[in-house]
Amino acid sequence: MAKFIWTIIFVLLIAGAAFFYWKFYFVFGEGAKAGELNYLVKKGYVFKTYEGKLIQSGLRSKGPNTIQSFDFDFSVTDESVAAKLLSSEGKIFNLHYKEYIGSLPWRGYSKYVVDSIISVTEINR
Repeated sequence: MAKFIWTIIFVLLIAGAAFFYWKFYFVFGEGAKAGELNYLVKKGYVFKTYEGKLIQSGLRSKGPNTIQSFDFDFSVTDESVAAKLLSSEGKIFNLHYKEYIGSLPWRGYSKYVVDSIISVTEINR
């Protein structure tokens, strides 16, 4: 009977570890987003992470003669990427990101984690 209980405990531990990996470390998707960097801020009580917002302009909107914008909230874990974003706020960025199913406190508040900058462009106004 003891061997059966230890086998059940072992299977539950393996299943729990697999679920934890799938929920927090499995990369669900990768992609790129382009838009104007609205802000990037370092915040957190215990784990200080960089959180930002990218504003993507669009032409589809619900009202006539209006332009709708889409917000992309993201986290940054790499200090060098965050430093480049902080020094160039207000410019047009093309960012590469990874999407996770769940977020972790030391990785940021968002499930979208920016890992590199593809390009930076000045805004022509």
